[in-house]
Amino acid sequence: MLRKLLVVAAFLMLPAVAANAQFQASDWELTLSGQGANGPDFNGTNFGVSFGLGYFVSKELEVAVRQSVNYSDDTGAGSSFAGITDLAIDYHFDMGRWQPFLGANVGYRWGDVHNTFLAGPEGGVKYFVNANTFIEFSVQYEFFFDNNSDASDAFSDGQFIYNLGIGFKWR
Repeated sequence: MLRKLLVVAAFLMLPAVAANAQFQASDWELTLSGQGANGPDFNGTNFGVSFGLGYFVSKELEVAVRQSVNYSDDTGAGSSFAGITDLAIDYHFDMGRWQPFLGANVGYRWGDVHNTFLAGPEGGVKYFVNANTFIEFSVQYEFFFDNNSDASDAFSDGQFIYNLGIGFKWR
């Protein structure tokens, strides 16, 4: 009998936990993730780690700064070290524990590679495992704006970046 009562109580509390698993205006978030990247022709490999700090202007709109450090072993180009510093803005769709988002970023790539400005679209989803912790998966494409190519080469010179990580929110 006690066991049945505990199961019923757990199910009754589930909507309250899911209701708290949402962003609100003035929330902060910290994300830590691993990532992989490839060129538009899916050649070469790139692995790295990144962290981000975000602030929610409203319950849907987040502004963030991100820093990643990457090691690359590209076909024909050899290995290199690079970092990317991004500023991003993302719009979140409130679906309780699930928080899909779409946005854009702009930043700078630096290191043993050709240093260049970059920008691009991004999207992903955050899944809250409790009221303050979430798992995040995101994808972004970064267009490179180097001085040696025209605007039509920006897409073909870019890269996809995939992130899988953990995040924490606080007020």
